[in-house]
Amino acid sequence: MIETWILISLGGIVLLLLFSAFFSGSETSLTAVSRARMLQLEKDGEVSARRVNHLTEDRERLIGAILLGNNLVNILASSIAAAVFLHLFGEAGVAYATLVMTMLVLIFAEVLPKTYALSNPDRFAQAVALPISIFVTLFAPIVATVQAIVRGTLRIFGANVEGPVLSSHDELRGHIDLHHQEGGVVKDDRDMLGGVLDLRELTVDDVMVHRKNITMIDAGLPVADIFAYALNSPHTRLPLFQGDAENIVGVLHARDLARALLKAAGDPSAIDLKAVCREPWFVPETTELLDQLNAFREKREHFALVVDEYGALMGLVTLEDILEEIVGEIEDEHDITVEGVKMEEDGIWLIDGATPIRDVNRALDWDLPDEEAVTMAGLVIHESQTIPETGQVFSFHGKRFEIVERRRNQIAKMRVSALPEEG
Repeated sequence: MIETWILISLGGIVLLLLFSAFFSGSETSLTAVSRARMLQLEKDGEVSARRVNHLTEDRERLIGAILLGNNLVNILASSIAAAVFLHLFGEAGVAYATLVMTMLVLIFAEVLPKTYALSNPDRFAQAVALPISIFVTLFAPIVATVQAIVRGTLRIFGANVEGPVLSSHDELRGHIDLHHQEGGVVKDDRDMLGGVLDLRELTVDDVMVHRKNITMIDAGLPVADIFAYALNSPHTRLPLFQGDAENIVGVLHARDLARALLKAAGDPSAIDLKAVCREPWFVPETTELLDQLNAFREKREHFALVVDEYGALMGLVTLEDILEEIVGEIEDEHDITVEGVKMEEDGIWLIDGATPIRDVNRALDWDLPDEEAVTMAGLVIHESQTIPETGQVFSFHGKRFEIVERRRNQIAKMRVSALPEEG
């Protein structure tokens, strides 16, 4: 007959293994749970989701409490098993107990619960949130003591134990790229989500239309010519300058002109041009895109002129320019399409020098740096430290750049291809 205490001990081991499985699965689920989904469920009134969010706010305390419980039950189960096997098999019982408990803990208390928790992290986390919360609260003093010892030991060795290394934006960007690699997010969606995150990192001079490409109207022209030019232009808003192109005195809106022309029965000479002009809005070139987007919304404007620190005109920025950083190129029936990127052969691209680096990266899924230059021509000039001649070839950032056309001091066209990977 098996002694009663052995049966009780075996039952205790099984119970402790169940507790070990509970702690292991809880650790995995609460670290793998989607905080975004839990936050949404909490907003929908889910009490269990609120408990999960409360637990994951202090991950160090959570992990410390779970590891404390897990090690406590595992060590206790192993000690009981050693006593039972010593009674049954003598000195060889220690080896038998070590082998059996290792297999039981590995399979049933570690791999099995963690596998299930990884497959169903949100459901598992919500199910264990209440008992884990109680356990964390009860053993908070012990966990705090352990945390203090751990932090003190790490500081002795010069380890940094402060907050997370990555910002929330970096984490979001990493998640987006990861889901794209796994096939969960298509390229267009990845570019749009990345564009939203980039609004804090870009300024208006990164997306503005350069002053040499701005279509402007001389206020000294006859009113009839001004009306004809403005209404035939593909642009809705046109800056009006007086004498010098830097002296912007107003902005003409095609709709305002058409409305004024209708009231004047089609006679442009009867229209007061100053009354039709809108006040120009100037913004500094260092304005962040997100701030400019909010300013557009507050002022209910779609158009602003960009100036540098000396007040000199640098270009113009529109609401459409900012939105294109998120959704890509926007073209309507009045736009003049300029082919900035054209495939010549497989893997070889003919690119306009004025094409923004960000547009090329987005179109070709490249990763050319855009910190020191905005356009492809600017990138080549920055890297080569010279204004290249036609026919010159450069290699940097894993790409081959051949200058195809140069107009005065401006790189007009270049041929770009990927360099062969080194063996």
